[in-house]
Amino acid sequence: MPGWVEILIRSLSLLIALFFITKMLGKKQMSQLDIFQYITGIVIGSIVATHVTDLTTHFEYALIALSVWFLVPLGLEYIALKSKRVRNFTQGKGTVFIQNGKIMEENLKKERYTTDDLLEELRNNNMYKVADVEFAVLEPTGKVNVLPKKENQPVTVKDIGLKPAPEKEPQTVVMDGHALLEPLSNASLNTNWLETELDKMDVSIENVFLGQVDSDGQLTVDLYDDKIAVPSPSEKPLLLATMKKSQADLELFALATENQETKNMYEKNSQKMQEAIDKVSPYL
Repeated sequence: MPGWVEILIRSLSLLIALFFITKMLGKKQMSQLDIFQYITGIVIGSIVATHVTDLTTHFEYALIALSVWFLVPLGLEYIALKSKRVRNFTQGKGTVFIQNGKIMEENLKKERYTTDDLLEELRNNNMYKVADVEFAVLEPTGKVNVLPKKENQPVTVKDIGLKPAPEKEPQTVVMDGHALLEPLSNASLNTNWLETELDKMDVSIENVFLGQVDSDGQLTVDLYDDKIAVPSPSEKPLLLATMKKSQADLELFALATENQETKNMYEKNSQKMQEAIDKVSPYL
């Protein structure tokens, strides 16, 4: 067999094997590399590179080595799920750099972090003064997470006493000019609703690059042709405007009538409408 053919076969075979090994090891292997996962990734890559380029090696040895480096990490991951001690040994533990606003110098030395390294990590977390930090920890993955002091934390809706409307994740219902049935079903909608909404915008589904529905059932679209202007969703502003018009009409009716009983009725309902407007305005 010619050498280039053997290299081609080995490359494709080990590429497929490596794909399935990485897939079965899980997404964590790619997103958060601890010490053991880091070593595993290097060794698996080295095994594949060696047996792809060196035709004097036995191909079956590569498969045996890959099997070992797949089964051992997989077994340790399973044991780590059951044992905190094993997790601490294989994945490591977080190291506190700042606690109660105080820098832990000994922990910095232990992890061989300089003051400049610490300040750089704080800047990566949008913190420019150590005095503004309540707590900072170096995670086993090498990432530094920071908790600002309470007075330096962003104000939330809860802090100012507002009650926001419940919100769910938006559903992508159109992609590349095709309706996606599962996201439509997740949003309790169907293709008839989608066609109606697109007709309101005077847009055909074939011209839609991306379409999403928010938790309020409003459809927003991005078209292939960026020169075409698409109207923004108007259901909520239109509802608020209609409620305000109704409240104003009730006030006018109260002023127009001379019957005291009817005037009181209009004024009472106008007040109720205003209360309803005050309650729903944050949502609309």
